[in-house]
Amino acid sequence: MPLQIVRNDITKMTVDAIVNAANSTLLGGGGVDGCIHRAAGEGLLEECRTLGGCETGNAKITGAYKLPCKYVIHTVGPVYQGGNNGEKTLLESCYQKSLELAKEHNCESVAFPLISSGVYGYPKDKALKVAIDVISDFLLENEMTVYIVIFDKKAYQISEKLFSDIAEYIDDRYVDAHTDYRRERMRRNAPVPPISMVEFCECQAPVCASVAMPKALSLEDAVNSVDESFSQMLLRKIDEKGMTDAECYKKANIDRKLFSKIRGDVYYKPSKTTAIAFAIALELSLDETEDMLKKAGFALSHSNKFDIIIEYFISKGNYNIFEINEALFAFDQSLLGG
Repeated sequence: MPLQIVRNDITKMTVDAIVNAANSTLLGGGGVDGCIHRAAGEGLLEECRTLGGCETGNAKITGAYKLPCKYVIHTVGPVYQGGNNGEKTLLESCYQKSLELAKEHNCESVAFPLISSGVYGYPKDKALKVAIDVISDFLLENEMTVYIVIFDKKAYQISEKLFSDIAEYIDDRYVDAHTDYRRERMRRNAPVPPISMVEFCECQAPVCASVAMPKALSLEDAVNSVDESFSQMLLRKIDEKGMTDAECYKKANIDRKLFSKIRGDVYYKPSKTTAIAFAIALELSLDETEDMLKKAGFALSHSNKFDIIIEYFISKGNYNIFEINEALFAFDQSLLGG
């Protein structure tokens, strides 16, 4: 999965580079900055002293010393002053410059904190959107695994309106589904009336139960009449949408190696999150998504919050997989991709 949101301590991430939300001196401070310096040891501070500081929106790279990574990329985020003083542009630059440095140093994986969202006061939902937008644009053109590392749930927040809209959508459908389930159980436990040997069709003509029915397929015939596989449907849909393979798997937040496995195996069975990720990338309707899921042996259900969230975004015509993953993370659900 090229872009992942994870709950972890960034100093414990085993990646090629971690990003430090530093101050302009690069000499350590509070929050993430202080944690990284303490975990790396004195060697990091000594190297930072040779760099001459860093301007807001820019980034510089050092060794990682005692950290379980190769590099630390130091970037200076903006202090939030209401949003009308170029803060968004500067924050975007933090992510862009950091990703460029990671690429220059052949990093295959990099972990970011949510820059400027702590004592610098950038609203967390807006800071998250900037991070997702810049990183996802970068990943459309580059192969890299990028993590947004959230230390705890309090440090993570999607917009209040989106959260409440999804929560309401879940409540409306989740309650209905479980009510229907209880009704179905009651129906199944009710006495079943005896079935007559003579049934009637719509025209009321009697039909004997012994009338010859269509002959059942043999096991061999059934196996030979197997339907289009998930892999076949996926490749057909990519062609129908006029997309390249790379455009599809990048929009689906799918690793290139995994896509190659799917393309190379006509009977490949994906996980449910992978199958839905491709449906989102292809911008399939709800019915088409259900059809693609059936090819992989899955279905959407109103008894599952994950499924309802997926339905919510498809019904709204929002096929941005990274925004969908923000919402899934907020509701403690599995993320899309693979």
